Amino acid sequence: MTSDSQDTTTRRVKKIDIPPVISVSDLADNMEVNPVEVVKGLMRGGYMFAINDVIDRDIASIVVQLFGFQANEIEDESSGPASLTVDKDSENPDLLETRPPVVTILGHVDHGKTTLLDSIRKTNVVDGEAGGITQHIAAYQIESEGGLITFLDTPGHEAFTAMRARGAQVTDLAILVVAADDGVMPQTIEAIDHARAANVPIIIAVTKTDLPSANIDNVYRQLSEHELLVEPWGGDIIAVPLSGLSGEGVPELIENIHLVAEISEFKANPKRDARGVVVEARLERNRGTLATVLVQTGTLHQGEIVVMGEVYGKIRAIFDDKGNRIKEAGPSAPVEIMGLSEVPEAGTILNVAATEKEARRIVDER
Repeated sequence: MTSDSQDTTTRRVKKIDIPPVISVSDLADNMEVNPVEVVKGLMRGGYMFAINDVIDRDIASIVVQLFGFQANEIEDESSGPASLTVDKDSENPDLLETRPPVVTILGHVDHGKTTLLDSIRKTNVVDGEAGGITQHIAAYQIESEGGLITFLDTPGHEAFTAMRARGAQVTDLAILVVAADDGVMPQTIEAIDHARAANVPIIIAVTKTDLPSANIDNVYRQLSEHELLVEPWGGDIIAVPLSGLSGEGVPELIENIHLVAEISEFKANPKRDARGVVVEARLERNRGTLATVLVQTGTLHQGEIVVMGEVYGKIRAIFDDKGNRIKEAGPSAPVEIMGLSEVPEAGTILNVAATEKEARRIVDER
């Protein structure tokens, strides 16, 4: 290895200090990166910032990771981990209301993610499987005794990574699915890394516990090797043994999700303009462009003009996760919208524009 490549490697893994807020130019200087490149990276994520603008820690941390560095948060925030679901416009405590938790299912292929979700939803989504990989990202809500929960089912960790890379903090809680017979596998480790990068609580769901080859203690031992010490082993990570097929243990998993949500106090301001993230989008012959959107804060209304990256449009219709047409959708709601000019990319941030002219101007500037 040449000395130049050694220098580059050393520089690329260094930690960049991230205060609660930082200007784009200062962040670029800290990374020794051209500020114009940082602005371009922000634009790709749907953010319009100039070089002298100030960005918050969430966005800065993602930019740092995009450029191959590690984010090092400095100065503790009394409010706890930052979240893109509630921004400065909605920090007035009087305007915040409790919202359903958003939960992402992560884990190794064939470890029972979709079977578990099938058991949760009580609907048959397993028939849509091909080669063991879920064909479409799904965003939907379930209603339990404890209230609503929004689930994101990722077809692969690439989709989850893409959303984070574009500045979308899409989840409040990660469910790490580990099969009791296989134990920790390469994608399990990858999933652990993603959950940690998102800085969210982790619940372990040990699936396939009804198999003769199931070894739950071995799963706990392997997880401990990756610094995940579960409650049965004296740690603080919640672990729930279950069977997606029989449904045993699933009520306990739901109960623990609500417990974490209650402790974390997830809130948003439903009275402001909506902001959300595109989970998936597609073009249908008879219906045009359809985008599945997770509303993160505010309330999204039919008839509003929205901008998503380089795509804009007037919302002609909103559908809930069961296909019912609705007029509006509040925080944590997964919805499908019609009326966009083109197909937006997954992970693109949705913002509401005052007029179509303003939306067109924003898109043209990108």
